[in-house]
Amino acid sequence: MAFDISRRFMLAGGFGASATLAAGCSAASTATGQQAAFPPQTTPSGNALLGPNPDIAQLSRNENPYGPSESALKMIEYAGKKGAYYAGEANLVLAQLIAERHGVSPEQIAITTGSGEALSAIALIYGPKGPIVAPRLFWDTTALYAANLGMATIDRVPLTPDMKTDLAAIEAKVTESTGLVQLCNPNNPTGLVAPADEMKATVKRLAAKTTVLVDEAYMELADDPDGNTCIDLVKEGHDVIIARTFSKIYGMAGIRVGYTISSPEIAAKIRSTAMSWISGVGLAAAIGCYNDTAFLDYSKAKIVEARDMVATTCDALGMEFLPSQTNFMYFKSGLPANDLHEKLAARNIEIRGQYMDYADWSRVSMGKIEDVERFCKALPTVV
Repeated sequence: MAFDISRRFMLAGGFGASATLAAGCSAASTATGQQAAFPPQTTPSGNALLGPNPDIAQLSRNENPYGPSESALKMIEYAGKKGAYYAGEANLVLAQLIAERHGVSPEQIAITTGSGEALSAIALIYGPKGPIVAPRLFWDTTALYAANLGMATIDRVPLTPDMKTDLAAIEAKVTESTGLVQLCNPNNPTGLVAPADEMKATVKRLAAKTTVLVDEAYMELADDPDGNTCIDLVKEGHDVIIARTFSKIYGMAGIRVGYTISSPEIAAKIRSTAMSWISGVGLAAAIGCYNDTAFLDYSKAKIVEARDMVATTCDALGMEFLPSQTNFMYFKSGLPANDLHEKLAARNIEIRGQYMDYADWSRVSMGKIEDVERFCKALPTVV
């Protein structure tokens, strides 16, 4: 069913939300002095209440349009009929499922409204203790949340010349007074996975000095998730927090469920700092699809198919791109990122604009195959 987004809605709700987001981006820029301008959010238009309008190829937000799975949708329907009630024990059921898969106890799991809430809570917990040391480029929204409240500073370490996270330089920067080390693996927006042996050895040494947060939002999309994850370091007792989400491979970005794996003590701190409760709908959906391997395999296959299409297109055009293990790709088109964003937007194709001062690099997400095809066909016509 289509929904008519009226002018009244745009002015009263949609436009206000967009203006607030734009203001938030501006505040982040002012607070850090490092965030470059990003093309502003547009007001709602057309018939889509949720998600993009049918004529828009939305390739800017790292969503997985193949979700939610049927297993999640069945539980969403059930939960909707139980919407009069608080979620109750569903939180414990999901924690048990996650714990069983990873060989930890349910007390080590903190479930939040998307991993973003957990990451924000962690920034509030550790930011006052000292600087958050992180790569120059990483998913920094949640660290900026604490920074914009005056509760954290971010000490950014430059990437290597080939755009990798410089683990050695990060290790050299960390001292006993560091509040937190925050890493994103695979990294966003580069899409790169750190070499497993180097990553785990470095994190282990860092955790002897301070708490290390590894944001693994895209780990299920990596070529070897089990070999690259740092969850084993938590199980070994190191001062490490792993963050995961249902927003990516599970295709539930709008349903908002995420979790962390850490020591029971840290998990308790995260739960006590989180600002809200998970909805029964979110918990039920997550329970329904968590072990749906058929859907996960299908999602990953479609994302890899789209990624190969983009790589082939960039190769044919002689464009530099990074070997992504995520559902997005970082590439150089030869145009400034914001110019490419505008040219594609004129063709109803949405990609991400400029990150910080990396004006030459653009990020495109892997959406529906037909939308990725539109991008691949349009790219040579605009550069």
